[in-house]
Amino acid sequence: MQKRDVIKMALRGQCPPYVPWNITFTQEAKEKLAKHYQSSDIESTIENHIVLLGNPVGFFDNLGDGIFRDIFGVLWDRTRDKDIGIVKGQILKEPSLENYIFPNPTDNRFFCDMQSTIDKFSDRFRLYCIGFSLYERAWTLRGMENLLMDFCKNPEFVDDLLNKIADYNIAQIHQALKYDIDAVYLGDDWGQQQGLQMGYKHWRRFIYPVLKRMYAEIQKAGKYVFIHSCGDVDELFDDLIGIGLNCFNPFQPEVMDVKALLKQYKGSLSFYGGLSTQQTLPYGNTDDVRLETRHLIEAGADGNYIFSPAHAIEGDVSLDNILAMIDEIMYQKGVYAK
Repeated sequence: MQKRDVIKMALRGQCPPYVPWNITFTQEAKEKLAKHYQSSDIESTIENHIVLLGNPVGFFDNLGDGIFRDIFGVLWDRTRDKDIGIVKGQILKEPSLENYIFPNPTDNRFFCDMQSTIDKFSDRFRLYCIGFSLYERAWTLRGMENLLMDFCKNPEFVDDLLNKIADYNIAQIHQALKYDIDAVYLGDDWGQQQGLQMGYKHWRRFIYPVLKRMYAEIQKAGKYVFIHSCGDVDELFDDLIGIGLNCFNPFQPEVMDVKALLKQYKGSLSFYGGLSTQQTLPYGNTDDVRLETRHLIEAGADGNYIFSPAHAIEGDVSLDNILAMIDEIMYQKGVYAK
């Protein structure tokens, strides 16, 4: 059975032959693991089950000195955070799109290596990724504080901005659908450690209807809908299921009862993530990592679960802890013998 089929079984709520996994790393953690394996081909070594396609944020222009410009024209300082960075300045200084021109959603730089990547990892589940897909894209353009104020003071502008971003995403999704993909992943952080950044009322008023429109385009093509939102957002699960969500990531154990949610939403929603990147991986020992990994595998054995750390593994995680996690997931598949 191909890895692609194992993921699909899990998403359908069927009992897969083993719990599938997909693990991502920040640059620092990836370099640490590459040195250990004496190979830069981490993807093949750890046998991930998902191939991530596209360019989630659209960092194409390296301006030097750690400054990058994304495809929307936003500048990012990546001198410290080398994977995403911190927004510099503000594109939309006023609540208006009058002088702003949206980029080309079908820019070939998103797709130029897509077919070759699919061919290289042909046995994997194909996930096309759009990062900063709505609310996050809006605040990177407008500024977070300004956007949150706009929810109250300039609602028509917010509607216009979010729908224009959705139009961009939908055009890019249609282009991605020309390839043999399985799902579309929309990244958009709404949560914090307690509750939503904008509150449920504003989320439902502004974000929900636009999500519904985007999800519908993915569903019409017969593909799975994945989303990523960090933070305490489980109050939204019923709304999201109602408009077609299939899989939620990152499933943070610090803000969610992972085992209870797996049981509660069995058959209606799959989860992708769950291993603590805030506590267990950076601060636990190898026994802690093995135990939490094993518990997640046991909880997800009946389906609707893809094992993963709750976020890309950071550079502060020890090599021993990374290897302990990998050993546990490989062992349950029968690849390694303890």
